[in-house]
Amino acid sequence: MSEENVKAGCASCGVAVIDDIKLTKCTDCDLVQYCTDACQKEHNSQHQQECKKRAAELRDELLFKQPESTHLGDCPICMIPMSLDFQKYGTWTCCSKVICKGCAHANILREEDKKLQHACPFCREPVPSTQEQSDKQMMKRVAANDPVAMRRKGIQQHEKGDYRSAFEYYTKAAELGDADAQYNLACLYEFGKGVEKDGGKAVHYLEEAAIGGDPIARNKLGRIEGNIGNTERALKHFFIAAKLGDDDSIKVLMEAFRNGLVSKDDLAAALRAHQ
Repeated sequence: MSEENVKAGCASCGVAVIDDIKLTKCTDCDLVQYCTDACQKEHNSQHQQECKKRAAELRDELLFKQPESTHLGDCPICMIPMSLDFQKYGTWTCCSKVICKGCAHANILREEDKKLQHACPFCREPVPSTQEQSDKQMMKRVAANDPVAMRRKGIQQHEKGDYRSAFEYYTKAAELGDADAQYNLACLYEFGKGVEKDGGKAVHYLEEAAIGGDPIARNKLGRIEGNIGNTERALKHFFIAAKLGDDDSIKVLMEAFRNGLVSKDDLAAALRAHQ
């Protein structure tokens, strides 16, 4: 049966779309449709192998797509892409915004010139004077389902050694799409801290973080693939990470070039994008 015919009707019973019958695509692939859950269950044994293959293809399409920017995005004030150097930006507990140090410094100069109280450069909330006040701001953001605040609370618990609590906060933030939380969650699964050790889930969350634009997670995936002999997949990860600004991935690609695994043109393209 051709793909066009499969999509035209239910893959199990063959019924076509009519006014009172709606077809639903297979939940894992885009190859077939079903009119009922019963039909999907009945057809599962015939479709399973093809479905797994197509689902893997769709996953790879998503995984190896070059993100437009890193997971840090742009500074919300100057709109310049955020540096990967954590010393060049800061996260404000009042609004969970990540602000570059240049804009933060410009705000300080403005406050000094006009003799204003020190406040957040984005939302203008007064800067807390104590850790207790800062934590209160963060928990207010946590209550509002802010993934950045949830991840930061998770880090706080992680540093205290309360891995189970950290796992819970990371999980909530990861479900809301926070790439840093997804990376941290992968680390907990990798080392079995706060949760049962699970290499498969560790890789899954690394992939989610990489899809979200995290070059460190991407680099780690490249090393995992390289260690098991998947050189082509590994290089794809390193190229994507390098184009997002990851220095270590550039070093890996230069070594791969010296070993004849990467072309001069591909390396040059990665270097241009990295800069």
